[in-house]
Amino acid sequence: MKKMIKISMVAATMMATGLMASDILATVDGKNITKQDAQMFVRTTMQDATYEKLPAEQQKMVTERLIEKILFVEAAKKDNIENSAEFKDNLEKLKENLLVSLWMKEQMKNTLVSDSEAKEFYEKNKDKFVVPETVHARHILVEDDKAANELIAQMKGLQGEKLKEKFIALAKEKSAGQKGPDGGDLGTFSKSQMVPEFAEPVFKMKVGEITLTPVKTQFGYHVVYLEEKNPQASVAFDQVKEKIVESLKQQQFQTNLTEVAKELKTKAKIEIKEEPKPAAAK
Repeated sequence: MKKMIKISMVAATMMATGLMASDILATVDGKNITKQDAQMFVRTTMQDATYEKLPAEQQKMVTERLIEKILFVEAAKKDNIENSAEFKDNLEKLKENLLVSLWMKEQMKNTLVSDSEAKEFYEKNKDKFVVPETVHARHILVEDDKAANELIAQMKGLQGEKLKEKFIALAKEKSAGQKGPDGGDLGTFSKSQMVPEFAEPVFKMKVGEITLTPVKTQFGYHVVYLEEKNPQASVAFDQVKEKIVESLKQQQFQTNLTEVAKELKTKAKIEIKEEPKPAAAK
């Protein structure tokens, strides 16, 4: 009966803390190491990683480090490190940093930006919220100007689907580029994503045409087919609203923080001691 009561109490404690048996990775001298502990460890040591997605070997390594941490803490306590002057001094500094951090977090929560403020900012800076012009193109990459001009000659007089089909066939057969097997398909890209000597002539082309002059770059000579052109377009307010609000909150927060600092300085007794000037050389 006593054993059942003890088990029930353990279960009740786990329910109260929201802890499930499956969350516990290890127990060291009665102290649980949980998946939440592991996730916190991963977050601080491995950028953009999550414990659940780590390979089993790395998960085991994380658990081992957490076990060691508990053991090291106990070892430090036995060596009376908690009562050392250095520990107490550093603990006070950590507490101060935490106090400031949490205080700033509260100040940030109290920083509000209305929809109308965000909308006003959007309208004043509308030219900055744009998707750049893009094109969808294909290319055939060859080593020299002669080979490129021969390819252009083979497609001379072709238009529409016949030109596109011929271009794709030649790309698969002749292109030295990695995109050759895909018919030279470069996908959709903006001007800034390509080297200037390639982008400049391509963005001047008309849809459904090929370059009549080979395009020379550091990679070789290109014959280009322009499949699609998408003009620059404005980004809708709803798509950037959250980013604008966050940016304005940060600006407002910094402004408010500067004002608070000024006010607190006027109320405080502050003495800034000048450093002694070096003695003049004789």
